[in-house]
Amino acid sequence: MTTEILEAVPPAIPSGGGSRVAPADLRADAISAWFGQRKVLDRVSLDIPGGEVTALIGPSGCGKSTFLRILNRMHELVPGAALAGSVLLDGEDIYDPDRRLTDARKAIGMVFQKPNPFPAMSIYDNVLAGLKITGTKIGKSDKDSLVEESLTRAGLWAEVRDRLKQPGSALSGGQQQRLCIARSLAVRPRVLLMDEPCSALDPTSTRVVEETIMEIGQQVTVVIVTHNMQQAHRVSARCAFFLASQGTPGVIVEHGPTATIFENPQDQRTSDYVNGRFG
Repeated sequence: MTTEILEAVPPAIPSGGGSRVAPADLRADAISAWFGQRKVLDRVSLDIPGGEVTALIGPSGCGKSTFLRILNRMHELVPGAALAGSVLLDGEDIYDPDRRLTDARKAIGMVFQKPNPFPAMSIYDNVLAGLKITGTKIGKSDKDSLVEESLTRAGLWAEVRDRLKQPGSALSGGQQQRLCIARSLAVRPRVLLMDEPCSALDPTSTRVVEETIMEIGQQVTVVIVTHNMQQAHRVSARCAFFLASQGTPGVIVEHGPTATIFENPQDQRTSDYVNGRFG
């Protein structure tokens, strides 16, 4: 297992499964970020309401994925990376020096661009990987219930219920991505970050994953990076448009309800981007 995957999996739920937790509000306040001497984000602030899907859009290189990783402290994994500002999870700064890294990961999960099921694990064990990584013990019946619930929420249960002991890597690309979503949901996150989760998928698989995102977006706060404007329009309730021009750091040009961003943007640059005039 890679360090990135291990660090991205939040600690697991208590024994017995427990009830679902409420989605959390996030607020990024004046976030600036650097890789070495290169500044990639400049004083970015964004409110992300709980229980909705927020899409981060903009051309390549404008800082969307960096911003996404900052939301669960993955930016810290990059040598030479630095940042200023704060990220508030229900009002508490996840970067507070007195707050442990694992506290943020308890609540904020991550799904990567490329599906990454653990190849040596079965579908069943992939779903429970977060529990195994953190050494959390739950009973067999609780495990069975959690696997079924997580796969159901990820829209995959009906397709794999009769082959749970088969390798997760044997699934199709779209199924693997939904398995990764189920793996994240199994640890009861309050926020789920998704970095272009459909970019490596075919159109049919993309549609199914989008349906999954819209479904879980009612139960978990979802933040998704996407270059697909149609996808952003379909799945999100809110959008934030990032832009970096002429070597300057990325900023948010405009944010608000998705319908407003696409149909009545206040900045001409937003209108030009969502209508395909650049990017």
